[in-house]
Amino acid sequence: MRTSIATVSISGDLVEKLGAIAAAGFDGVEIFETDLLTSGESPSTIGRMARDLGLEITLFQPFRDFEGLPEPLRARAFERARRKFALMNELGTDLILICSNVSPAALGGIDRAAADLRDLGEIAEGFGVRVGYEALAWGRHVSDHRDAWEVVRRADHNRVGLILDSFHTLARRIDPDTIRAIPGDRIFIVQLADAPLIDMDLLYWSRHFRNMPGEGDLAVVPFMQAVAATGYAGPLSLEIFNDQFRGGSSRAIAADGHRSLVYLMDQVARKEPHSALSVPAMPDRIAVKGVEFIEFAADARSAPDLEARLKAMGFAKVGRHRTKSVVLYRQGGINIVVNTEDDGLAHATYVTHGTSAYAIGLKVEDAAATVARARALGAQPFEQAVGEGELRIPAIRGVGGGVIHFLDDRSELARVWDVEFVPISGVEPVAPVGLERVDHIAQTMNHDEMLTWVLFYRSIFAMEKSALVDVPDPSGLVRSLAVESPSGSLRLTLNGAENSRTLAGHFVTRTFGSSVQHLAFATSDIFAAVAAMGLPTLPIGQSYYDDVEARLGLDPDFVARLRAHNILYDRDESGEFLQAYSHTMGEGFFFEIVERRGGYRGYGAPNAPFRIAAQKRALSAAMP
Repeated sequence: MRTSIATVSISGDLVEKLGAIAAAGFDGVEIFETDLLTSGESPSTIGRMARDLGLEITLFQPFRDFEGLPEPLRARAFERARRKFALMNELGTDLILICSNVSPAALGGIDRAAADLRDLGEIAEGFGVRVGYEALAWGRHVSDHRDAWEVVRRADHNRVGLILDSFHTLARRIDPDTIRAIPGDRIFIVQLADAPLIDMDLLYWSRHFRNMPGEGDLAVVPFMQAVAATGYAGPLSLEIFNDQFRGGSSRAIAADGHRSLVYLMDQVARKEPHSALSVPAMPDRIAVKGVEFIEFAADARSAPDLEARLKAMGFAKVGRHRTKSVVLYRQGGINIVVNTEDDGLAHATYVTHGTSAYAIGLKVEDAAATVARARALGAQPFEQAVGEGELRIPAIRGVGGGVIHFLDDRSELARVWDVEFVPISGVEPVAPVGLERVDHIAQTMNHDEMLTWVLFYRSIFAMEKSALVDVPDPSGLVRSLAVESPSGSLRLTLNGAENSRTLAGHFVTRTFGSSVQHLAFATSDIFAAVAAMGLPTLPIGQSYYDDVEARLGLDPDFVARLRAHNILYDRDESGEFLQAYSHTMGEGFFFEIVERRGGYRGYGAPNAPFRIAAQKRALSAAMP
């Protein structure tokens, strides 16, 4: 598989874009004409830069409004083409994209368009270049790849071929299996983009809301299965128009793009194993059995406050690391590790972010295979020095700079608590309150980073994403979605802050980056758990209970119990959900206690505005 990306997909000037694309591991680049013309460098200089970086220039684009024009517009279009062919020779690429005409002056007719492309092919031959014809979803007369292929077929010239773009096919809901009838050697390049499903004008949707394969809702995998079935063996190139990407980190977006292509073609290879578009073999997406531990970074001064909260929630101090300043707290199937080392990543994390949940341990079937897949998808491995007799736990760096460790039952990793920790005796016993497991982990980031997090988790783990929802905050909106395993063994909620005045935005700003903002623990009896805790719950206003009683038709006595314990309530067609929150600590971290009844799979989204308002009231009251 040869990977490519259009320069229009990422931010920066053309020189910066080329560097980011090469650093991400792409084989090639599409040069967008505007990027070239505004670069201040000659085409020959840009071509040399690309080749010095190891990049093939796979395509020069776009060339607009060519076919089907009446005279004198037709003659002018051919003259424009000659000039662009000469520029391509200087740039060092042999393929140009001709997109279907959108001009009101364009005349219809497959034969007319084919004749124009045949004549253009004759001119292209003299320059040693090729012409790729693409159907724009909003083209005036050609808006379907089937019509574009018929134009190319009738043109019948070896310098004229088809360009396929997943967005233009899938946005119009054209069956991608119709691609299977096209000979692979007549497809000159395949462009890929995903997008969220939004009912809007096709041009506006395309120009502002495309994203990487795996980040949206389009059927990109079936599209590529159909392409693979044709025998196509050329470049796969990303063409992404997205306002956030244009303003983000060019290197981060380029890295996402490369990951998305590898992930996409890994999926296709499992369905089309004999495709010429192969990727190196890697383990399948990893099924997560559960959250084995969560590790906090703290120091000797801040740890007592965290430990007091854990104790009040029924966590017992059960172990101390054999060689490090690390303590283990446990309740039910929940393991909380508090790291107060004065060097290493935990210390650096504390210095930068304050007390924070910076590392997660996941139980998987095969820890080594998990890291192998993650590395194949561009994840950065994490290693640190281990002492004599200690375990080397496989790990990777997460998107926000944290760490994800992996444990399994097939190796010594199954004995991590016995090998690494010694039991603590002589401490005051702590009565559990009935917390059983980690229900979900809520991670907060800037909104423009959310797609990166979604792609990271979905490409490595067997997880799917929920629909994006808007969570009202008194100071703005927070975008939220969940990624979770089918069994619910790992649930992550991702919350994207659009400004620093929201509670989520304040947390990101004050902790200097994306991080875990809250942890939700599951119980089978939330009333008993909250009553037994020595930690006060977040007060919820009376108006919430009046509203939920009227809106859901709840029994007044049940609502009175909810109110007495500051418990919020939601339900859907599958079950019920009850949740209560602690007060925030530090710059906005908090705990949540939840009880799921029946088959409820959500996270109490209707309650979020009430929770945020209550948290902001509590923070205001605590200010001097």
